[in-house]
Amino acid sequence: MIKVVKFGGSSVANSTQFRKVKSIIDADPDRRFIVTSACGKESHEDHKITDLLFLCEAHIRYGVSHEQIFGLIKDKYYRIKKDLGLHVDLDKEFSVIEKQLKRGISIDYLVSRGEYLTALCLAEYLDADFADAADVIAFRFDGEIDLQRTDEKLKSISATERKIVIPGFYGALPNGVIRIMSRGGSDITGSVIANVIDADVYENWTDVSGFLVADPRIIDSPMRIPRITYNELRGMSYMGANVLHDDAVFPVRSKNIPINIRNTNDPDNPGTMILNDCSEYDAIEPPHAVTGITGRKDFTVITLVKSHSSAEVGFLRRILSVFEEYHVSVESVPVTVDTFSVIVQTSAVEHCVYEIMSRLKKEFNPDDLKMEERLALIAVVGRGMKAVPGMSGRLLSEFGRSQINIKTISQSSDELTIVVGVENRDFEKAIQCIYDKFIAEDSR
Repeated sequence: MIKVVKFGGSSVANSTQFRKVKSIIDADPDRRFIVTSACGKESHEDHKITDLLFLCEAHIRYGVSHEQIFGLIKDKYYRIKKDLGLHVDLDKEFSVIEKQLKRGISIDYLVSRGEYLTALCLAEYLDADFADAADVIAFRFDGEIDLQRTDEKLKSISATERKIVIPGFYGALPNGVIRIMSRGGSDITGSVIANVIDADVYENWTDVSGFLVADPRIIDSPMRIPRITYNELRGMSYMGANVLHDDAVFPVRSKNIPINIRNTNDPDNPGTMILNDCSEYDAIEPPHAVTGITGRKDFTVITLVKSHSSAEVGFLRRILSVFEEYHVSVESVPVTVDTFSVIVQTSAVEHCVYEIMSRLKKEFNPDDLKMEERLALIAVVGRGMKAVPGMSGRLLSEFGRSQINIKTISQSSDELTIVVGVENRDFEKAIQCIYDKFIAEDSR
């Protein structure tokens, strides 16, 4: 078995966390490919190395001294080196970076040094080989990752059975120029490595023990989700549950490689396993009807009523084209007879909502046109819901008992997701009542 393991910034924040990482790696010889983020925060008052590097670049760009900030970065790595008794030549590494700073440096190169330095330290501490991501992760000139070239590069450096540590978050263009990914990109690096080596499992180690059923800021000690499908994960992450970078899913999903979300600070916790198909496990331990509850506040709904419009071909397309002209992404389109509601993020239409209303009024001459703000959308996700007769009815009844007014409701045809719109002020109350009824009560 081959496992790719990725450690987030909190997992390598200081020497104490490095020791936890070593214990995790030593506990399982299958953990051969190790991807690391840059050092994260040690405390609330601390700063992520990546944030400090971005700040350095901003200071340089505006002609402000960056030396104090860069000094904080150096202090962090020198402290880790001393605490762990490492021999890595940080003087040399920082000298190279500082020379680049003086004569002009690309932001991608500068910001990538956080992962680079962390991986150098971690490789020595784990007695593993270090492989620079610039020599492994191959970008095309269009910014997309070239999996075939990445596969060729990785095979050329992984012929031995030794462990390999690879920095996350960056790679190189065909001309050798460093290219970084979006924030959280180390998740993508791990996923790409898992894809090209056909890993059996991709372990993503962070500071949470997998996915929780609901936001712990709303629900006190919510249950952990032991297993979740990729489709359920997509439904939850789209509506705000962010543990894993969205783009990290596709490279492993395409090869049906499971992702295991684990907690570096609680390594015995099995975390959450993400799979294409959970049916084999569900047959042994049936899941709750509801896998997860998530959502977001601050949506705006624009509702247009026009007699006999439901029979008119292309009417909905014409409505949506108005939003497209203003480059506004549409979240949901609840439709009933001659009534069309368009739900969008309030922030997306703040600058143009009255222009959109004016266009709709002029274009369609509706019987009624209204706008309502301060709407929250709550997604109730669960592969087990289709096995529960009247699930939507039970949900509506529960909201009624809790005196929560439902503004909109929609359900996917695969019965995987029900999205309910409520007023912002009822958001937390609605999530609590769903959790109490369909998770806490079902667990008794």
